[in-house]
Amino acid sequence: MIEWKLNGHGGQLAARTWANPGASWLAVLVHGYGEHLGRYEHVARTLVTAGAVVIGADHIGHGDSAGERVLVTDFEQVVADVDRVIEAAGTEHSGLPVVLIGHSLGGAIAVRYAQQHPERLTAMVLSAPVLGSWHALDLLEYEQIPDTPIDPDTLSRDPAVGAAYAADPLVWHGPFKRETLRALDELLQTINFDQPLGDELPVLWLHGDEDTLVEQADTRAGTDRVRGLGFQEHTYIGARHELFNEVNKDEVLFDVVAFVREVLAAR
Repeated sequence: MIEWKLNGHGGQLAARTWANPGASWLAVLVHGYGEHLGRYEHVARTLVTAGAVVIGADHIGHGDSAGERVLVTDFEQVVADVDRVIEAAGTEHSGLPVVLIGHSLGGAIAVRYAQQHPERLTAMVLSAPVLGSWHALDLLEYEQIPDTPIDPDTLSRDPAVGAAYAADPLVWHGPFKRETLRALDELLQTINFDQPLGDELPVLWLHGDEDTLVEQADTRAGTDRVRGLGFQEHTYIGARHELFNEVNKDEVLFDVVAFVREVLAAR
């Protein structure tokens, strides 16, 4: 894994590349709210084994990137940062099919990217994406945002995942910020009323039926607005929010790799 920096819309972004000299495709990871790409090491290694070179960056205000913690005032600019990461990697990996993999809030960012740049993507994978609506936005009704950080127990049935999350100094453990919630609300409304993803982009949506952090019904309301004929979905019984960290993560990653291989074979 190689760490590097690039200029984002609000300062320097901490980026990573998991190299693969013989890569046949480019996987772009887009992480969720309050976390960072360092939590995706095992995901990246699986994708490298499956023939990918893997890239991504911590969002502004997240992980090792610059900015006030978890403060995002415009998610369109975060989408533009994802494009900067892809462009920076493109000089070395030009011509490789690009698969965008977004988790949670990263799923919404990925969908918005696909709405703006469908021609740049070969496929997209959405892991428990925030789409349609999200109950965290209800916090905007309060005059002062309550201190209600994400409960680590909602992430996985594996208690070690929650414990590692709670102990990670690069994870945000504080309350939501009003500006970020407003920007997220605007992002979801923009996605809902912009163009659907169309029939040419293969999309795989993965969700756990015991996900209480991003409820499947809320996401479905969003996916129904944007899905095209190339849209597939898979529900994992008993799984919570972080499918890549669940007790059946090997099954989930196998399904992701199988989907990508099917798409690449069809090309």
